[in-house]
Amino acid sequence: MAYFDDAIKKAEALRHKDEVIILAIETSCDETSAAVVKNGRIVLSNKISSQIGLHRRYGGVVPEIASRKHVEMISPIIDQALEEAKVGFDGLDCIAVTFGPGLVGALLVGMSVAKALAYALRLPLVGVDHIEGHISANYIAHPGLEPPFLCLVVSGGHTHLVWVKDYGEYALIGQTRDDAAGEAYDKVARALGLSYPGGPAIDSLARQGNPEAIQFPRAYMEGDNFDFSFSGLKTAVLNYLNSVEQRNQSYNIADIAASFQQAVVDVLVDKTIRAAQKIGMTRIALAGGVAANSLLRERMKQKARECGFELYYPSPVLCTDNAAMIACAAYYSLMRGKIHDLLLTVEPSFSNIVSSRTQCG
Repeated sequence: MAYFDDAIKKAEALRHKDEVIILAIETSCDETSAAVVKNGRIVLSNKISSQIGLHRRYGGVVPEIASRKHVEMISPIIDQALEEAKVGFDGLDCIAVTFGPGLVGALLVGMSVAKALAYALRLPLVGVDHIEGHISANYIAHPGLEPPFLCLVVSGGHTHLVWVKDYGEYALIGQTRDDAAGEAYDKVARALGLSYPGGPAIDSLARQGNPEAIQFPRAYMEGDNFDFSFSGLKTAVLNYLNSVEQRNQSYNIADIAASFQQAVVDVLVDKTIRAAQKIGMTRIALAGGVAANSLLRERMKQKARECGFELYYPSPVLCTDNAAMIACAAYYSLMRGKIHDLLLTVEPSFSNIVSSRTQCG
């Protein structure tokens, strides 16, 4: 294929170029985002169009609505990103796009546009794993950060402990066996009558409550296992609500929110610290939407300080789904000579990082 032969040559030349400008596209769920990033870490623009208002009435993301909104917003968002960065199409060196995991229809919108741009501009195309993107947000937030480190990726769809051995080299230390932490937040928030998304709503309400008011369970699994499980905790909250309502007893939703959040954070912090100690890492990073949670940051800072660890986390805007993190991950793939042809497909339920499972010990 003439295009791919040209792309390979351009990608090789970019490895020796002082400045590499990447346009990245992220449409894995309900944010339409485009970003222009220089050399992987210098963000020239990072435009995000959120669909929260559209999905709030349904209590969660509706895939068909998300896909249609991406179609509507993708071109304007790319134009805004280029305009803010003061870069034209002729100033781009590479096109990056999220290929998964995520909603299949949403991913296809971004993928189609990215392929069209790469082909029309004769530029290399780099597909990025969404989880790798979240990890890479820390490189933007902390310019001096380099691998290796341990990263807790925690969001609405993912809860993973990832050993970042090098750029593009990962080992999965632990993952959720059922609900992700953010998913549990959304379900509990819905039961409490709070708005979507549940994470920020519970985080805010929990500040008014007593985290010791109700003793919800913590699932630690067996032995030195670093997997997570939040389904039982979610069920315990629902059972508690049903129990007090059946007895016509009053309850304080702020106490429930605080006690639930305390249970989630206890497990996340404990397993992350123990996993870091097990593999000999003294640097820990947070990533994903739940990484913006105030209690998680506070408790992780405290434990890291006690253990003599360094802690890194992105700014709140880089915790959400955004294209800047995708551009960052793409840059390091490009520097390793990894690009894709136009046969690249979306992988809604597959992650390269999740597939590389490692046992500690």
